[in-house]
Amino acid sequence: MCYNNSCNHPKPRYLINNPSQFRVAKKPPPPKKRSSLFTSSILSPSTLYPYEVPTAQTHSVETDTITLTRFMLQEQAKLPDAVSGDFTLLLNSLQFSFKAIAYNIRRSTLVNLVGLTDTVKSAGDDQKKLNVIGDEIFINAMKASGKVKVVVSEEQEDLIVFDNDGTYAVVCDPIDGSSNLDAGVSVGTIFGVYKLKGTEGTINQVLRPGRELVAAGYTMYGASANLVLTTGNGVNGFTLDNSLGEFILTHPNLRIPPDQQIYSVNEGNSRFWPEATRQYFESIKFPADPTAKPYKARYVGSMVADVHRTILYGGLFAYPADERSKRGKLRLLYEGFPMAMIIEQAGGRAINDKSERILDLVPTEIHERSGIWLGSANEISRAAYFLRQNYE
Repeated sequence: MCYNNSCNHPKPRYLINNPSQFRVAKKPPPPKKRSSLFTSSILSPSTLYPYEVPTAQTHSVETDTITLTRFMLQEQAKLPDAVSGDFTLLLNSLQFSFKAIAYNIRRSTLVNLVGLTDTVKSAGDDQKKLNVIGDEIFINAMKASGKVKVVVSEEQEDLIVFDNDGTYAVVCDPIDGSSNLDAGVSVGTIFGVYKLKGTEGTINQVLRPGRELVAAGYTMYGASANLVLTTGNGVNGFTLDNSLGEFILTHPNLRIPPDQQIYSVNEGNSRFWPEATRQYFESIKFPADPTAKPYKARYVGSMVADVHRTILYGGLFAYPADERSKRGKLRLLYEGFPMAMIIEQAGGRAINDKSERILDLVPTEIHERSGIWLGSANEISRAAYFLRQNYE
């Protein structure tokens, strides 16, 4: 290609003598300046980088994250032992156990942690491999905290007493719903915390009414690990951020709807229910008013998953006593009490088969069972009307 004036070949654009005869793309205007977190009176962002620095407002990223530890430090002032900070240290140990259990559940199929062991739990149920691991993780975390004197676990037949100066007793079901683990169904950890009366580590420290709990909560292990916690000042929900390794406040001030036409119960046991219990569920499935809608059934089979959904969407969860389990199936101390405290703090109600408030009951043994009804306040009141007929 020649570039002299006598040649007829086209010339490159940058050598054309009269470029005005051609269309030339207009240079885009410079971007408007916007305020930035990085702007200072000394150095402008444009001198550092030729493009505009994005501001925090252009992203859906929370830059003032409230972690569980930060939340508890703020809540600590509301607790009786705020000066010592013992409860915050205990919560740190609790959240470590939840993270460790969540990690092992996520990898359980890969490392052969599913399936049964050769032993049977104290409550008479088959013991899963993850039950054993979760139990050991929880107990070791409580011991390491130095703040816990007494532990009651569903996996242990007897009371566990540590040789320390701890001032708390913790009751727990390390992995609730473990029978569903192999199917990938959400399971969870349920816990409650008592403040010791005195310094002795005896069974009387936990055979107390549920209303004396100073804290209760559960962690549900599903698509994410969700911790729901109450210290007697409302209910708050946290989600585990696996990248940060922290529980983040995502559901502040949880409140259960007062009315919702949803029920959660194992209807496979219905043939063994007392007549009044059967009548209640028949009344909500087949309402007398032909224009009324029947209630929706939602049942997972894992107490943590069923209660978690009930808190978020309302309705009623029940595991009533029946002819085969005359005292009920769920354990009062480490399942009924913590869940009842959470439900009441969220604005709901929790009762037993006699329509008695769960938190007013006094257990006589650590693995005592009870029928349990909990959920939206108005729905529980309707159920209580029927239940009272069983004992009149």
